[in-house]
Parts: sequence; structure tokens; C-alpha cells
Amino acid sequence: MSNNQKANQTATDFLNREQAAEFLNLKKCTLEAWAIRGGGPAFVKFGRAVRYRISDLENYIKNQTRQNTIEA
Repeated sequence: MSNNQKANQTATDFLNREQAAEFLNLKKCTLEAWAIRGGGPAFVKFGRAVRYRISDLENYIKNQTRQNTIEA
């Protein structure tokens, strides 16, 4: 992401954990567990607030695409 793109991000480009879970059709506690263990979508912290960029969630979905169950 270029510096211009970063500067153009607004608060509407971010979702809180509950909204992100809904976006991914997951439970909020799943995202909480992934944040602790790793392996989930990237997130941003503003102090104690956790936010997910919509573009990061879309990239996470794209990277989870598999052709069969053997692929890790």
C-alpha cells in the first residue's frame, strides 16, 4: 500500500472485532483466539482498540482459498 493510499484511509475502512467476525461469518471469540495464537487476519491496535482493515479481511479470505482438503 502506498503512502497516498494510507493517507486516504478513513474510519469507515476499519471494522471492530464484532463487525469483522460478522464480515467473515465467524464468532467474535474465534477472532479473539486467533489474535492471541496467530494465524488469523491482520489487525491494527489503536491503544486498546482492535480494528481490522476491510482490505486485510478480503486478502485473508483470498489467501484461504483451497482446491482440496489436503492443502494446508
